Amino acid sequence: MPRAAVSVALPVPLHGTYTYRVDEQHAERVEPGSRVVVPVRGRRVVGVVTAGDPVLDPGREYRVVLEAPDDSPSFTPALMATCRWIAEYYATPLGLVFRAALPALLTGPGKASPAPRTRRVASLATPLATLVERDTVFKRAPKQRVAWELLESLGGRVPIEHLEHQLGVSSSVITALARRGLVTIEREVTMRDAFARRPRKPSVELQPTPAQQSTIDALTSGAPGTVFLLHGVTGSGKTLVYIETLRRIVMEQGRSAIVLVPEIALTPQTVDRFRAAFGNQVAVLHSALSDGERLDAWRAIHSGERRIVVGARSAVFAPLTNVGAIIVDEEHEASYKQGETPRYHARDVAVMRARAEGAITVLGSATPSLESWANAQRGAYHLLNLPDRVGGGALPRVQVVDLRGRKPADLASPFRRVFSEPLETALHETIARGEQAILLLNRRGFSAFVQCGECGDIAACPNCSISLTVHRAPERMTCHYCGHSEPIRVACIKCGGATVRERGLGTQQVERLLLDHLPSARVARMDVDTTSARWAHADILDRVARREVDILLGTQMIAKGLDFPNVTLVGVIDADVGMSLPDFRAAERSFQLMAQVAGRAGRGPKGGHVYIQTRLPDHHAVRAAVEHDFRAFVRQEMLDREFPPYPPTVRLANIVFSATDEPETAATAERGASFLKGLIEGRKVEGIHVIGPAPCPIDRIKNRFRWHLLIRSVNSGRLTRVLGYLATHFDPESRFDMRLVIDRDPVTLL
Repeated sequence: MPRAAVSVALPVPLHGTYTYRVDEQHAERVEPGSRVVVPVRGRRVVGVVTAGDPVLDPGREYRVVLEAPDDSPSFTPALMATCRWIAEYYATPLGLVFRAALPALLTGPGKASPAPRTRRVASLATPLATLVERDTVFKRAPKQRVAWELLESLGGRVPIEHLEHQLGVSSSVITALARRGLVTIEREVTMRDAFARRPRKPSVELQPTPAQQSTIDALTSGAPGTVFLLHGVTGSGKTLVYIETLRRIVMEQGRSAIVLVPEIALTPQTVDRFRAAFGNQVAVLHSALSDGERLDAWRAIHSGERRIVVGARSAVFAPLTNVGAIIVDEEHEASYKQGETPRYHARDVAVMRARAEGAITVLGSATPSLESWANAQRGAYHLLNLPDRVGGGALPRVQVVDLRGRKPADLASPFRRVFSEPLETALHETIARGEQAILLLNRRGFSAFVQCGECGDIAACPNCSISLTVHRAPERMTCHYCGHSEPIRVACIKCGGATVRERGLGTQQVERLLLDHLPSARVARMDVDTTSARWAHADILDRVARREVDILLGTQMIAKGLDFPNVTLVGVIDADVGMSLPDFRAAERSFQLMAQVAGRAGRGPKGGHVYIQTRLPDHHAVRAAVEHDFRAFVRQEMLDREFPPYPPTVRLANIVFSATDEPETAATAERGASFLKGLIEGRKVEGIHVIGPAPCPIDRIKNRFRWHLLIRSVNSGRLTRVLGYLATHFDPESRFDMRLVIDRDPVTLL
């Protein structure tokens, strides 16, 4: 039915929707889920229709929808319902959620309906079946004959760019053929595919083990909306379970599916396996794609041309219809949490979208998050187990190396200060056997900080309350929060002392030590500094797969999902990095990192060995990682989170206030705490408590001072209502650009 008016959610930091009239020109194209271009304070803004035919006030004058660019709605009803849930649960304006769900090229008013990319294609127009015909037609045009026969040999239809640039056919020859009616030239829509350059790997038919088959049967027979937690040890074949499950759901039942992976580094390997199994049914969505590639993938999904979507967290918004399954691989990963508004967690959004779609959700991990594990224990999720490695292989043997009380001779050697004798010996033996090693140090840069040897002053960022990290190539001190960079100091700026010592350890320094001590070893470093270029992740991992790398050194991005059968040694250089951070998830993250990286060893018939270097050998995270005992870790960690209570014992929200003036920030945080406490007491809301405010552990970032308070609640619904009231009724007005961030279910409190 034609609409007289519509309610529109706008991409502005304001809650609520806005009413616009619809003229006859656009009345047939406007419906819930459609994009519209509307005027907002003299600007053209792309919004999303949330409802049609709102009640109009006859005494008001309403502005009119300017454009309705969608032929069919950009959002399905199920995806609309999911976005509404995100807005309510995370206390975020609905318009900002819609904007996050769309490609950038569909949210700009000047690009509301960008034209698809096209290319010119040459096709044979006239058949010349015999040599006599060709001799006659091309009697005086031998170059045209060569081009015509080349086109024929390639199937009769070839992009002109390929003819000209790869095959050397001149444009004048192609034009002459077209003028004579021997060839037709037309434009066709083409899809920009970032993964098209990767060679297509042949599909390998693997027979599921009995345990895998039982899991596949359970998943494919699950009732709509069921959430499965698949707890499978590293190397248990979870990816094969995903593929075979989707083979039934997508290929046999005709439905669609989403597969989420936590790191862009994992995307190439995952895409390779899924495209080998499902061919061109697979589309890719993640933030490393160009705007054009992302738009083309989105359009192919929206049109139904692609029915399986693989990608990072934003792929949970893929515009699929008839979704049958959403798989979240490595569901414990913190990278599934969006760091900017809307601060959603893709794992939880996946669960809610699957319920709206009538689909199953599969959360897979060797080290599940405590929240998911608690949901499985209380029956909200259905727990499935893959306790053994495929092929009967054993989990690698893990040895703890206690770094306390080492010999003075060891500390005198730069290499031995980093590599204990057992790990050094294992490295030499591994390389001598022609096998490969993975070394983990979850700290990039050369050294952690620069300290004066006389007064002890540490070089700090002028914009953030954090020390500057030393980098080599180029030689600079850099802040990893704001990007501030300056030359490495040779003298202390406080006392003038000439002795400046570099303290701490980073991946760049470890790389240099390896190259100096093991000159014959081929070393690849994988961290943010080496993977900023396009395809850098894939290029490094492809080299490891081809056995062109002996030692892969890196940060947490090398710890999960990688499957290299020739890796027989894993070394955790410093397991204590992050263990003692002022954050309730510090132990959980450390255990997950150790357990996951340990699982990279011994995935082939040669077996594997893991060395964990630590000064905390008795910490329960280290002990559990050594024994590959996830349940033992959970038992102790759950006890630690009972008092003071932290998730999953309670629900948590972190409210952060930031401004350019420190006293104003503190005062506004105090005012926010009083507002919340007054609300809770006045409305007699039980089971919800406000803690704080206090300065954040990192109390200044980018010259903005930061204070926070925590809200703990035993009831999710009550917390939702309190956060919604805070977002819509508390005014953090200030002369100092005051900002209020509501971070529900935070993955870190730093």
